[in-house]
Amino acid sequence: MGQTTDPAPPPPAVRLLPVAVLLWLAGVYLRIPVLVAPPLAPFISDELGLSQALTGALTTIPILMLAVGSMPGSLAISRIGPRNTLALAMLIMVFGSAGRGLAPDTLTLMVASAVMGFGIAMMQPSLPALLPRWLEPRHLAIGSAIYMNGMLMGEFIGAGITLPVLMPLLDNSWRSTLLAWSLPALIVAATLFIPRRDFDKPVRKPAWLPDWSNPLTLRIGLLLGMSGSLFFGLNAYMSNLLEQQGRFELLADALFWFNFAQLVASLIMLKMARSWVGRKGPIITTAIIAFSGTLGTVFLTGWWTIISATAMSVSAGILLIMLVALPPLLVTSQETGRLSAGNFLVGYTVAFTVPMIGGLLADWTGDARHAILFILAYCGATLPLTFTLNLKRQQRQTAS
Repeated sequence: MGQTTDPAPPPPAVRLLPVAVLLWLAGVYLRIPVLVAPPLAPFISDELGLSQALTGALTTIPILMLAVGSMPGSLAISRIGPRNTLALAMLIMVFGSAGRGLAPDTLTLMVASAVMGFGIAMMQPSLPALLPRWLEPRHLAIGSAIYMNGMLMGEFIGAGITLPVLMPLLDNSWRSTLLAWSLPALIVAATLFIPRRDFDKPVRKPAWLPDWSNPLTLRIGLLLGMSGSLFFGLNAYMSNLLEQQGRFELLADALFWFNFAQLVASLIMLKMARSWVGRKGPIITTAIIAFSGTLGTVFLTGWWTIISATAMSVSAGILLIMLVALPPLLVTSQETGRLSAGNFLVGYTVAFTVPMIGGLLADWTGDARHAILFILAYCGATLPLTFTLNLKRQQRQTAS
């Protein structure tokens, strides 16, 4: 009888640290270029004479591109691999983000915003596709939590320190501020090639178009749309909601706690990723809490609205991380890129469309609550999907 051999011991934690740092930094740049626009918008608008719609487009155009660019990202992953795709995507993101700081007119500014969003969209499926090549299976959940912590930290950093810290250091120049946030990403892109870890090398060119016969493509995507619609929608309509309540003076506090809650969610998941990722119970629970918290923002007033919105933001952030972490756990490494890309295509299309339709409904009725209620209607229709998700790993690659 042949002698069995023990598997090689896992690498020490110190060797995993550079990978964790790179994942976190890449995650930061999933959001900082987008979230620096709102605090800088008044300065950009004053110099270039932007209308309210164009000022809002500084944020909404990149969000729309998060859906549009997911398929090119999947194609690139299938042809040049996730590491090269991530590096290329970061270069595109830097080109667009820095281009905004150099834009001489409105048209150039909008084109640069679209290019930046396209680069970020290509980054999104690259990260989950890279995880099985850099990390052992038992580290996949914490790897997802690390780069998602970077992403949510990017939201808080970009929105929180741009005006009080960075702009004063740069003579209050919005152009220099955009360049200062953008250019360090070039260093991150270059250092992506330092790790030599590659646990799972593909043996053939994998398919890249979404496999719509795989129910995970649509189901995870629709649930991502639920999380995104709640977060982006409530962020967008919070001011209208509080103004309608006669409590507009609470807006600064509301936005601070609402966005800070995303950071709390990411820290919770750093602790709980191994226990919660890949399990149906936490997905169901956080989806229900997010739905209930949003109901509270509509039917409660004042600080109770803020408390409800904060609870929603924490639970929606946790839900987002758990959903994004699923593809590396459920499909082979060759299929991870296109499953993630399909999820992001569906999710961000919903996250852009549903709040926009809700806003049109609120404009028509004159009641800001109707925007949130429309988002809740979508979420109520989507919530049953959490009970029917099949979280068993697929042993075979899905058909091309």
